[in-house]
Amino acid sequence: MPHTKVGVAGSARLLVILLAFAWGLNWIAAAVALREISPWSLRVVGSGIGAVTLFTAALLTQHRLRVPRGEYVHVMIAGFFNVAAFQILSGFAQLSGATSRAIIITYSMPIWTVMLSTLVLGERLNRIRVLAFGLCVVGLTILLWPLFANGFPLFVLYSLGCALSWCVYVKWAKMHLEPLANAAWQLVFGLLFIAAGSFAFEGHPHLWPISRDTIFAILFVGLFGAGLAHFLWWAIVGRLPAITASLGSLIVPVVGVTASAIYLGERLTTADIIGFVLIFAAASCVLLQPNVKHAEMPE
Repeated sequence: MPHTKVGVAGSARLLVILLAFAWGLNWIAAAVALREISPWSLRVVGSGIGAVTLFTAALLTQHRLRVPRGEYVHVMIAGFFNVAAFQILSGFAQLSGATSRAIIITYSMPIWTVMLSTLVLGERLNRIRVLAFGLCVVGLTILLWPLFANGFPLFVLYSLGCALSWCVYVKWAKMHLEPLANAAWQLVFGLLFIAAGSFAFEGHPHLWPISRDTIFAILFVGLFGAGLAHFLWWAIVGRLPAITASLGSLIVPVVGVTASAIYLGERLTTADIIGFVLIFAAASCVLLQPNVKHAEMPE
């Protein structure tokens, strides 16, 4: 029925806004938590809460969670890059630099996905993609050049690692399990890798004593950033056209950078603003192409 379709599309558009705020504010919650605990401890607990949340949501909505034979290895490797590497690198990026700058650099990820897909998968590099890559390079140069005056800023390496960590593997592996099941199992395997790294580098997670603000921040990261937001993303992908769904990816850095300025008191320089605008424009060129579906998880 037309009215039913309109209602579903309207609800999905609302989910896009909710998703953008969940993932955008997730960066702020992580910054608050990292004042008292390490990235390893934060991500062990956050990923654990997120995995439980996502599996619970999948079961309540009767989504199939079965992994087809032969795809466990692919999901495990994707979980390492998409969840474990991304979350740990983003944590250390926030510890070693401004959250707003880490967000800006990290959300150059659509451009790196395109370039690596071209190199690894042989996908066609059209004019829009060339323009996007050029805008991204110029934006990163303007953003980062002033920071190199005092030596190499380590957060740049961590942030670029975030952007590159989940670019190509899922597309190359061509997994056939349902998207929500894919996200849920990636969280599980990512949690296992993070837990192993935590015990290897700092022993058991150090979660006490911590303040009330840190407790709330950890709960937000787990429930909303790692759990509910992934569930919302896969609900959106199935209901809306590719361009509309991709808008969620573009709103996330806007929410995150704005919230960094308001809540964390970070002030963007002129170079930061120009770099952000150019990188945002580059991501827009990639994500808003007609008839191109993006099933990445833009955390």
